[in-house]
Amino acid sequence: MNTLASHRYQRQVVLSEIGPEGQSKLAAARILCVGAGGLGCPALMYLAAAGVGHITIIDPDTVDLTNLQRQVLFTVEDCGQSKAIAAQKRLQQLNPDIEVEAIADWLTDKNAKDLFLRHDIIIDGTDNFETKYLINDAAIKTSKPVVYGAIQGFEGQVSVWSTEHGPCYRCLYPTPPKAAIRNCAEAGVIGAVAGVIGTTQAMQCITLIVDHASFAPLIGKLWIIDMKTMDTQSLSITKKHDCLVCAQDKADIKLTYNNPECSTVQISQLDELPANGSYTLIDVREKTEWDNGHIKSAILCPLSDIEAGKLPDLPVDTDLVLYCQKGVRSLKAAQIIATNGFVNIRSLRGGYEAWLTKAKKETC
Repeated sequence: MNTLASHRYQRQVVLSEIGPEGQSKLAAARILCVGAGGLGCPALMYLAAAGVGHITIIDPDTVDLTNLQRQVLFTVEDCGQSKAIAAQKRLQQLNPDIEVEAIADWLTDKNAKDLFLRHDIIIDGTDNFETKYLINDAAIKTSKPVVYGAIQGFEGQVSVWSTEHGPCYRCLYPTPPKAAIRNCAEAGVIGAVAGVIGTTQAMQCITLIVDHASFAPLIGKLWIIDMKTMDTQSLSITKKHDCLVCAQDKADIKLTYNNPECSTVQISQLDELPANGSYTLIDVREKTEWDNGHIKSAILCPLSDIEAGKLPDLPVDTDLVLYCQKGVRSLKAAQIIATNGFVNIRSLRGGYEAWLTKAKKETC
């Protein structure tokens, strides 16, 4: 460690649990953060500041004004830019001595294995189940620990999955929920909650990397906090002998992922799809959300109705663009509608929030 680096980290190196040896372990570590959102941003900041030698960020999304309330790596000037690239720039400003790699793309079944093999620890900073299950399965297949986090409203939870002797995400939740569950952007979240959970994830990474005898990472435990009351729980989670994934031979684990990129459209592309501009907008949010504001030309068809078999009363060859609040439930709705004969379906990336942002820019 050079003199400048030694000075930078002296406040943590003086801790007996870290010391020069622990700092060297941090410098040699490689972390992959899936998602540069409310969880990823604080986790990335503290890991970069702590001197983790190589950090990779993968996120296909762009920065939106509504992100800034909780995604503290970004500024107003970053709006419209790639989250992964904006985060890379900020982390390198924070600590020029580390390597930061940005991947402005989806994590999929095609790239997950190779990416995981290049890293020591995976941070789950995502807010959709499709990716959480892919992260879990790829981590089991490649023998990489996952530092998991989730938030909603005033509550959050953290655990460490997929270690050799500990449980995996599927030991707790074997399969994704059948009903779509709103992400934090749709259900609401306080930014400070994201900060607490994200920094807790960062600390879990540090405990795994340094591996001091006094550290007890959350392997086999699900730590839950309600920040309205500051009540906490630590639930014991056991490794299931009949788990759908971690009980399998690693070579037999098949990664699957329904890539939403194939069926999404950016707000800026709407005028180009199709060439004559004749598409039908379907709002899949619930009636209460619709009443609080919607795109004027849209038709209301809530996801709850679609899941109950009540589909849009339109010809199956109609060009459909589905939207929800943020772009999560509309993907679920698109999958259901596609299985019922509709062939030209797209989901609006960023949803109603993206439309609002565009509308505000046009009026400025």
